[in-house]
Amino acid sequence: MTNTPVKRLPPRRPATAATAPVVEGNASGPTVAARQHLLETMLDQFPDYVFAKDRQGRILYGNRVTIEDAGFDHADELIGKTDIELYPGEISTMIHALEQDLMERGISSLDSEEPSISHHGGARWLTVSRAPLRASDGEVIGLVGIARDITTRKRAERQLIGQAALLEMVAKGGSLDTLFQALFGFFKEYHPHVIPSVLFMAPDGQHLTVGPEAGLHPDYVRAIDGIEIGPAVGSCGTAAYTGEPVFVADTLTDPLWEPFRFAPLTYGFRACWSMPMRSHHGEVLGTFALYSPTAGLPDRKQIDLITFAANLAAIAIMRKKAEEKIRHMALHDPLTGLANRQYFDERIGDIIEAAAAGGTMVACAFLDIDNFKMINDSLGHKAGDQLLRTIASRAKARVHASDLVVRLGGDEFIILLSDLAMDPAAAAARLEAIRVSMSAPVTLDGRTLQVTCSMGMACYPLHGRTADELLANADVAMYRAKDNGRNNLQLFTQEIDTRTLSRLSRREELREALATNQLFLEYQPQICLESGEIKAAEALVRWRHPEHGIVPPSDFIPLAEEAGLIGELGEWVLIEACRQNRAWQAAGLKPITIGVNVSAPQFAAADWVLRVAEVLGETGLDARYLELELTESLIMQDVARAIDTMCALEDLGVGLAIDDFGTGYSSLAALKRFPVDRLKIDRSFIADIPGDRDGEAIASAIVSLAHALEIDVIAEGVETQEQLAFLRGIGCQQIQGYLVGRPMAADALAARLATAPAGRSPV
Repeated sequence: MTNTPVKRLPPRRPATAATAPVVEGNASGPTVAARQHLLETMLDQFPDYVFAKDRQGRILYGNRVTIEDAGFDHADELIGKTDIELYPGEISTMIHALEQDLMERGISSLDSEEPSISHHGGARWLTVSRAPLRASDGEVIGLVGIARDITTRKRAERQLIGQAALLEMVAKGGSLDTLFQALFGFFKEYHPHVIPSVLFMAPDGQHLTVGPEAGLHPDYVRAIDGIEIGPAVGSCGTAAYTGEPVFVADTLTDPLWEPFRFAPLTYGFRACWSMPMRSHHGEVLGTFALYSPTAGLPDRKQIDLITFAANLAAIAIMRKKAEEKIRHMALHDPLTGLANRQYFDERIGDIIEAAAAGGTMVACAFLDIDNFKMINDSLGHKAGDQLLRTIASRAKARVHASDLVVRLGGDEFIILLSDLAMDPAAAAARLEAIRVSMSAPVTLDGRTLQVTCSMGMACYPLHGRTADELLANADVAMYRAKDNGRNNLQLFTQEIDTRTLSRLSRREELREALATNQLFLEYQPQICLESGEIKAAEALVRWRHPEHGIVPPSDFIPLAEEAGLIGELGEWVLIEACRQNRAWQAAGLKPITIGVNVSAPQFAAADWVLRVAEVLGETGLDARYLELELTESLIMQDVARAIDTMCALEDLGVGLAIDDFGTGYSSLAALKRFPVDRLKIDRSFIADIPGDRDGEAIASAIVSLAHALEIDVIAEGVETQEQLAFLRGIGCQQIQGYLVGRPMAADALAARLATAPAGRSPV
């Protein structure tokens, strides 16, 4: 059979004792006619289609539902006809060929699922079993069959397959537009008379914005875009407000639709059934609705489908949000919220390409916070993070929407200005304004600081045509700004490139020197003027370069500071000096104090005191034979913190000296609070005495101050007998300089300690 179910005639009443047909017969049983009548009566009670056909496909028999389904009232109207005559078309032709093949081969076919049509032309599905009809001699003379309408089941299966396909789309992470179009197509197939609609919750959580649409009138869509949710705002606005389904049976009479009464009259829908789309946390993400042209409520199947669609859409939206969040996290710095290096790498090519096409300029600035490591180490990482966020915020506030601010990492930032006229000076003025804005006071951990920045700038196409060239040249210019004393902006030039690349090369060589033991210490003796004994020695670091020989500290100490190696360098000096002093003592030499210079990053480190204690423990040196030399400027950066650290070192037993005293800004009030053992008069005050009245006055004042505070005093850079005589005359207790000993190797100092009587020096 090849028909779909149609509205059937009232079924015949089943046979009962009163209505069952009389079966005539004799003692041997019913007659053939009676048996045939009984069989036909029984088959007429079947809800399935039962039929028989001859070898040409002409219908020999059909039970009652088969007759009715063909659109006939009596069997005589059906008998003798073929499917092709009843239902012209491809399906009937296909069925006829199939049945001819079965009869030709004399085989059966069971439960074959086949498309079919009814006499009204409607599509349907049948499951059909067929078997050959044989004569008494076995010859196939036709076929018999039974068919059941499975259209409802097949529709349900297709619906499940469609739902599974939608779920797979969500799982694979396709675009929301693609998903919603597929969802709308799903509803069009199974509920062609309704129009689906999606509204998204706006970021403020108070309004709905239009999503993909599937057939609502554009004027109506514009009217509801951005609508505020509330307790009586149509179906969707109310559903979004309450978080519950709102099914309005008649938009012309329901009070929820009072503000929108024009819509059903103008745009031709009478019912609107809205379901909130909710996240697994219960957050309303929007609404999914069906608009119906006829008044009424949805049936159970429609409610299930609306619920499925809303839940599916919510999952897709949450997944998309999660993907966007992951994408944002991958392309942005978590601390400042700025774009990161990966985002920069993805965008810079397009920005340069657009500049090339438009004949415009791009300015790339490399920004570095001056002395950030010291701030981070002294005030802690929390304050450092706060400073980074402040710098990021100030930079972001002073650029245009088309510009880009990037945090590379640490205290390094990129500012990219695009779509500029070919005027480097104008771009530099904008960047200088940004740089200057960074120096506004900032409060960190209760302390107000003024932080400066160094900036280097390179322009496309003037200073580079690729992203790598542009960034490298901006970086070179930034290091030039550092070399020029920090707190300035430098525009890239070829001269800067040559000089800076050489300096960068030296930095890498210094890094290698630390790793390959190219550094060594020399020791300069410090002499007591009263006894002539060597009381101490200052450890001075040297670099033996494999190609350039001995590199003076004045060349590589600034390199170490710029490269962030000064802490590592200072640590190495401390360990080596303590180890050597302990070695001298182990060799039987008279103990002396070893002086070690301390860098600002070392002193500012939160664990500095602990690290000194660890080094003393590791080397076995008694703390009283170590003196740490601190500069005035280092101490005065944060006096309160410096005093705390100095007191902790004093408790450890370590001696403290203020190096280069007189060149800094320490006040007498602060000096009284410093737990120091010695003041070192800077060599600049000694160089021109006697004869330099200012130098003599300063040296005399420092010695008097030290005596008043009961602090020892030592003069550096003593090279002549006249200087010695002057210093002895004003009561200076100790001296250091070429007159009594140049810096020397450890073995040379050891020999001097061993050979001089009682370690005395000829002074």
